Amino acid sequence: MDVTFIPTTNLSHAAAITYENMRIYYAQFAPDWTVDKVLSVTSDLENYDILLNKEVVGVMRLHFNLSTCVVRDLQVIGRAQNKGIGMASLQEAQRLALKAKKNTLSLRVFKISPAVNLYLRGNFVIESEDERFFNMVKNV
Repeated sequence: MDVTFIPTTNLSHAAAITYENMRIYYAQFAPDWTVDKVLSVTSDLENYDILLNKEVVGVMRLHFNLSTCVVRDLQVIGRAQNKGIGMASLQEAQRLALKAKKNTLSLRVFKISPAVNLYLRGNFVIESEDERFFNMVKNV
């Protein structure tokens, strides 16, 4: 399996991947979200295409603050899920965090998302929660 990461050049396509993966959550929790809304809130982040054998199969978005690399979004298209791409993406996020001299990875995930299990396997811990979300962290 050849998973690589490159800076995103087609932000509209990346937004479409996110919208497609998240539409069941948007329908339930944020019905006003569209592909254009996703694009508007993600275009200023560090966007990386996730490639499997040179084909774009997902997107990872990061934001860096004083001491933390925030994984703002991690999406893998359905047919490429459960192949280790999510874990490879978390490892890449950790590599980029260390390169930027950050000591923590953090993220926010819907409690009902199956991705919670990925993050727990990746040694993230639940730092706090509200009705809908877990806020998770990992020291790097």
